Amino acid sequence: MRIGLIGAGAVAGYHIGATDSIVGAEVTAVCDLDESTARRAASLARDAAVFTDYRVMIDRADLDAVIVNTPHSLHLPMTVEAARAGLHVLVEKPMATSVADCDTMAAESAAAGVALAVGHIQHFLPDKVAAHELIASGEVGDVLMVRDHRSTDYRPGSRPGWFFSPEVAGGGALFNIGGHCLDRSVWFGGARAVEVSASTVRRFDSPVETDGSISLRLENGVGVSIAVLSDPPGRNDNLAIVCERGVIEADPRAGTSVQIDGHRRMVHEPGHDDIQHAFTAQLRDFIAVVGGAAPTVPLEHARHVVQLVLESYRSAATGAAVRVPEGADVIAAGVAGR
Repeated sequence: MRIGLIGAGAVAGYHIGATDSIVGAEVTAVCDLDESTARRAASLARDAAVFTDYRVMIDRADLDAVIVNTPHSLHLPMTVEAARAGLHVLVEKPMATSVADCDTMAAESAAAGVALAVGHIQHFLPDKVAAHELIASGEVGDVLMVRDHRSTDYRPGSRPGWFFSPEVAGGGALFNIGGHCLDRSVWFGGARAVEVSASTVRRFDSPVETDGSISLRLENGVGVSIAVLSDPPGRNDNLAIVCERGVIEADPRAGTSVQIDGHRRMVHEPGHDDIQHAFTAQLRDFIAVVGGAAPTVPLEHARHVVQLVLESYRSAATGAAVRVPEGADVIAAGVAGR
């Protein structure tokens, strides 16, 4: 598989590194508006061809697939153009900035007969995989409640400028970091969300929210509590899953542990290569999807994550809990939330 990487930003090295242990997969072209950034990434990929226009890369690079690793609002046009050119697409999360855009991406890919997958990396991180496997074993019983706390930094200047553009990023800390939390919390909760209550805060004179909290009620009755805090005293990335017979905690820095009746044990010890392992597993999954396998992360789930971010913004704006729309109402709500 000859892969073109569109966007050579923060996680480009992980995407390229994923091909090192996958026979037959290679990043053969890299595109970024900043040519020097593209060249640095290309040097990690055995001197892949360098482009500064993704359309030119799609037209000239003789590719089988692309990885879209760009600002959120660009996911739609880049995915659609790649699909129409007959290329399979792995697009970074969030899938898009509206539910309608998600539907367009899925429809265009299906019409072109190409595979589309969304890079929700949480499903491949070893600490989360270990927690999910423990729940699947039945040892701790059913999931009853999920609590997800994450820190981030949304001070202006702390990250590239596009993150602070509502039009380009779709929102702030909740769209970016909160998207990870919504993804994994709903995944562990085991059902779609039917009700959302949220609040947001803007600090540092930021044009987008810097902090926020989200409460979800899932269809199966599981309650979810999410908090995203910007620039707190300590870094935090802790997912706690309350089950019938024990509590699991998963943290990429601390590993995965479980406490059952007063006794704690480690389920996964953190490793220095856990993140690269996750990106490699994600690429393997994408290649399997190209071959006809079902994706680890269904498109419906990726779409639901976008929907929940938008519904969180609606709840924060109205100061009230909101019902998560279904069916035809979903597209209308997505467009209105842009």
